[in-house]
Amino acid sequence: MNRILRITSGFLLLLLFLSGCKKDTSFYDRPASLAPAIYQQLTTRGNFKNLLACIDKAGYKDILSTAGYWTMFAPNDSAFIKYFKDKSISGVSNIDSATCRKIVTYSLVYNSFRKDQLTNYQANTGIVLNQAFKRKTVYYDFVTTETGSTRKIVASNRNGTYVTGDNNNKYIPYFIDNFMTAKGLTAYDYNFFYPSTTYMGFNVGDAKVVNKDIVAENGMIQEIDKVQLPLPSLEQYLASNTNYDTFRGLLTKMAYYVSNGDLTHRYQVLHGGTDSVFVKMYNTVLGFAPNNENFTNGGTDPQVNGYTLMVPTNDVLTAYMKKILIYYQTFDAAPPAILNDFINAQMWSQQVWPSRFALSANVQGETPTITTSNVVDKQLVSNGTFYGTNKVQEANVFRTVYSKPYLNPAYSLMTLGLNAELKFSIINPNVKYTVFMMPDVNIRAGYYDFSTNRNAWSYTAPGVATDYSTLARDNYYRILQTCVSQAGINLTNLSGSGIIEMWNNEYVKYNANQLVASGNADAGNYLQIDSTSTTINGNVFYTHEVVPTGKTSTMGLLSYTKNSIGTHLKNLATADPTNFGSFYSFVSGSPLWNVTDAANPVIVGMTSGAFYTIMVPTNAAIVNAVKAGILPGTVATGVPNFAPTVPSDRDKVTKFIQYHIINKTTVVPDGRKDGAFATLLQDSNGNPTYQTIINTVPGTMSIRDAYNNNANVVLSKSNNLSNRCVIHSIDNYLNYIY
Repeated sequence: MNRILRITSGFLLLLLFLSGCKKDTSFYDRPASLAPAIYQQLTTRGNFKNLLACIDKAGYKDILSTAGYWTMFAPNDSAFIKYFKDKSISGVSNIDSATCRKIVTYSLVYNSFRKDQLTNYQANTGIVLNQAFKRKTVYYDFVTTETGSTRKIVASNRNGTYVTGDNNNKYIPYFIDNFMTAKGLTAYDYNFFYPSTTYMGFNVGDAKVVNKDIVAENGMIQEIDKVQLPLPSLEQYLASNTNYDTFRGLLTKMAYYVSNGDLTHRYQVLHGGTDSVFVKMYNTVLGFAPNNENFTNGGTDPQVNGYTLMVPTNDVLTAYMKKILIYYQTFDAAPPAILNDFINAQMWSQQVWPSRFALSANVQGETPTITTSNVVDKQLVSNGTFYGTNKVQEANVFRTVYSKPYLNPAYSLMTLGLNAELKFSIINPNVKYTVFMMPDVNIRAGYYDFSTNRNAWSYTAPGVATDYSTLARDNYYRILQTCVSQAGINLTNLSGSGIIEMWNNEYVKYNANQLVASGNADAGNYLQIDSTSTTINGNVFYTHEVVPTGKTSTMGLLSYTKNSIGTHLKNLATADPTNFGSFYSFVSGSPLWNVTDAANPVIVGMTSGAFYTIMVPTNAAIVNAVKAGILPGTVATGVPNFAPTVPSDRDKVTKFIQYHIINKTTVVPDGRKDGAFATLLQDSNGNPTYQTIINTVPGTMSIRDAYNNNANVVLSKSNNLSNRCVIHSIDNYLNYIY
């Protein structure tokens, strides 16, 4: 009994203690100074009745009444009245719940921002001021179908891949004064897209912000005067406008579909049915996927940038395709790279603003070939900018000298070689070139080809096993490079005569529309110019081979010689002893003459594969050199001693020859190279000695020696092509320091 009383008394004391310790619950009450939540704030202000009705219909009342942290670009009742009038409806009751959801979710931006915060770029490294003009909204499309198809698809949310969990949310653009100033943009840039809306320094799409920074418990309200519906992506806008069906058809060729189990399961749970869901992807050779709402990696980059697509109208594009596909007729019949290049030419991986149009570079690094005056349709879309144009943006590969082999299947091997060696130089529209065309039939006739199985160039001479070595490749490239001039050389007419330096520093001579390289000169044939085609950065020439009786074919190619420089010097002395005989006699009798290979003697000190220029004094000039004591012989008469035995005389000959050879460089009278050039001769300290070339006017060239004596190139006897060497006749000897 006493035990029960003790327990009861203890319990009563505990209750009394607890009741005395009870706190005042008013401590946890909502502060009276706290602003209402977004939904309640809109209700209180009284001019958002239609928006509130949309919120209710979309099922977002609870969300906007309590949870989250939002910025809402809220259209007022006046905005809805305009919307109802445009849609010819009487009110929200005529708007379906799906459209209400679009209006509400597209007006909602994640996180709360005042006007001055909206332009802050939330970079991975921190806040960057005044750079942002877009924010991610709550709205996304999820599963859709395409016209003419029942396949369920989701747009890719990356370029070339898909990341699960990223809904590919759409972005809403806004234009705020501090962003515009920081970017150097003006009302012109805004009104280019929205000509009917006045730029006020704070606009959201084509709406004006009429009341900014309305504080709510769960975010910030920016009141706007026009209803904003979700903007289409570049792909969606393209699909909505039949003026661009031709381009869209080409773009479709770059798309493919990948089934996705996670998306399929999610879709079936939400909507029932058994349909599979596919992610629509685009080939990664394109600059970007036009259905990707994320600018780059799905982070915050879309706040500050977007993609740009410039699309020609159907008629313009059709005419352009006829021009560039004259040999293929269709893109399907052409190599895939041609379609890739065409589409990429219309793509910019940046937001191209109207005032910066001419300065922007597309994904190929090329500036526009069109201007804003060619824009017939301009749209700011959710993932960038769309420009419809009445002119095609021309890729450099379609308008430069490179285009002639590239767009013609008869020159596929030439194109393949150019791609490996020269493409990115010769597609520069601002640098001129001259190109001699080299068709596949001639290349193969010259025993060269490309093996796709081995991914290697080959050379198959008659009766010899095919060579797939790098030597075969290098020899082919040498021929190819002899067909492309040095940068800045653009010949429009070859009816006269001259010499042209090619890409590989070797030379081609022309006369009366006939061409010879060093190998052609050896073989005694030439290439005859048949026709010329002009491009934006130079001319290309089409040729055929002419082989006189008793001469040898080089298969229609500008061939290189396989003979040595010594052989050519010997041949010149035989053919023209008056101008080359005495110099050759000194060379062939000197210690520099190496006849290890009797068929191809070489001059000691001249390295195989290097470039040289030999200045050969005429016989009369050699006589004067003997009289001056520069060369051995009878001083009184100038009769040379071609076989001196005295060491000092032999030394004179060696130094004389070396001083007349320019080391590692070819120079011809084309007005392109002048100044001091090192010779083969070195002084007693091992330093090179120099000649000075005066070569400013094409067709004339003079040489000054160390004693300021001048010699002139005898043009009619000069420009003799050898193995990476040019041999000239000069009318005076050059004195050297010894």
